[in-house]
Amino acid sequence: MTVLDEALGEPTDARGRVAELHEIRAQAIAGPSEKATEAQHAKGKLTSRERIELLLDPGSFNEVEQLRRHRATGFGL
Repeated sequence: MTVLDEALGEPTDARGRVAELHEIRAQAIAGPSEKATEAQHAKGKLTSRERIELLLDPGSFNEVEQLRRHRATGFGL
């Protein structure tokens, strides 16, 4: 069980923060959503992770800033 900051609803202890990072990493690996993946496949396209897997040798790609999120709000982002 983690201690949460009541005002923010975020973990305040180290274990809670690590658990939060593991969750964010799992979401990044999973991709945007099943619906988005299906839409990409319906167009006859692969997802970016699928294209990288085809291009490179297994285990040779290390993603930089995997947990980075953009804050852009313009242009419908």
